[in-house]
Amino acid sequence: QVQLVESGGGLVQPGGSLRLSCAASGSIFSIFAMGWYRQAPGKQRELVATITSGGITNYADSVKSRFTISRDNAKNTVYMQMNTLKPEDTAVYYCNADLLTGMPIARRDYWGQGTQVTVSS
Repeated sequence: QVQLVESGGGLVQPGGSLRLSCAASGSIFSIFAMGWYRQAPGKQRELVATITSGGITNYADSVKSRFTISRDNAKNTVYMQMNTLKPEDTAVYYCNADLLTGMPIARRDYWGQGTQVTVSS
């Protein structure tokens, strides 16, 4: 009924950049917050960045000043520009959306399938 489709992951050298995208589609009435989370091997999933429908952002301390989250409300899409990437940024990145579906009307979290980001020389 609702799908989040991510793109933009890949292999990059330390110091490089990547841009992730996540498009939400389906029976969507309204999207509240959207965000990115990541999970490295052997670790728990952690918040990377979130953005509200009004554009208020929140970042993990480890990515502040390097990552920038943005969204296009008309396209139900969230982006994350990742600069100065480090090996410790290596993880599967998941898109998340807190949204209100159409019929039936319900509010819940949705997750994308994940996209691999590998930072290595």
